[in-house]
Amino acid sequence: MGEETMKLKQVAALTGGTLQGNPDIEISGIRAIEDAGETDVTFLTKKKYLDRLGKSKAAAVIVDKEIETDKAQIITPNPQLAFARLLTEFYPKTRPEAKVDPRAAIGQNVTFGDNVTVSPLVCIGDNVSIGDDCVFHPGVVIGEGCRIGDHTTLFANVTLYHNITLGKHVTLHAGVVIGGDGFGYTVDEKGQHYKIPQLGDVVIEDHVEVGANSCIDRGAMGTTLIKTGTKVDNLAQIAHNVTIGEHSIIVAQVGIAGSCTLGHHVVLGGQVGVTDHVNIGDQAMLAAKTGAFRDIESNGVYGGVPSLPMTAWRKAVTIFAKLPEIKKKIKEFEARLNAIEKKDSAS
Repeated sequence: MGEETMKLKQVAALTGGTLQGNPDIEISGIRAIEDAGETDVTFLTKKKYLDRLGKSKAAAVIVDKEIETDKAQIITPNPQLAFARLLTEFYPKTRPEAKVDPRAAIGQNVTFGDNVTVSPLVCIGDNVSIGDDCVFHPGVVIGEGCRIGDHTTLFANVTLYHNITLGKHVTLHAGVVIGGDGFGYTVDEKGQHYKIPQLGDVVIEDHVEVGANSCIDRGAMGTTLIKTGTKVDNLAQIAHNVTIGEHSIIVAQVGIAGSCTLGHHVVLGGQVGVTDHVNIGDQAMLAAKTGAFRDIESNGVYGGVPSLPMTAWRKAVTIFAKLPEIKKKIKEFEARLNAIEKKDSAS
């Protein structure tokens, strides 16, 4: 909870919005409509929630257009973004004390930037480079030869295999594994699976966030690359030699097979599956559970298995639900046709 208060005019200034109402109202926090108290600001993104706003105790509301309400309102084009920025202002993140805990295991030739926090039971291999203001929570393992940029946070039990590169402002949540071996095997003379050594690396650029228990693999050769600003949800699998473009969104339980290339601002919904060597164009969107077995064009919206343009997929889903009825009618038509044919042959 935030303890500081500010006047509503200061809140409006932080959002860049236009204030309508008493500028001197004291604001102590930011809350959802149902939970807001008399000194809180809330936000409204959909008009269907207007009835909830009427029942809310909030002192003010952030909206994209002026509405009829007895509350003060801050008008800004993107209320949700304003809300997020205010949350950051009112409830700043705390960080552990900047120190290297004596219970951590530190290898040889490890370089630390300023204000680094290394928690108990962290293990750092040889020849690792760590930037300023990094935080490593308990149980983190950093393999030899890794390079980690400034302001990067690794939560509990994150594992970086050897020679991983993380940019600045990277956040890896608990249980993330970066640089595990790609799933590469060939069959030998005896019909047994022979492992292909995975000697490539993984590069994660600036401002990337990866959710809990997600995995990003290395390949036999080359680089697995996650570009600037991309956000990966929990339990995602990103295979060897995949490239994901800038500011993409990868939702929970997505699986991307080896050597795929995604453009910038791509969105993959929950449980999307992408087979190997598929190219997905810039700003493409795949609905939840879509199966992409061939290349996807830029700016398209797709759904279904196999993937279809959204309009075609919706039509197909509608027909699929009617298949039992269609089958019944086809049998009726067949029976009528057979009866006509028998009648014609008899005459």
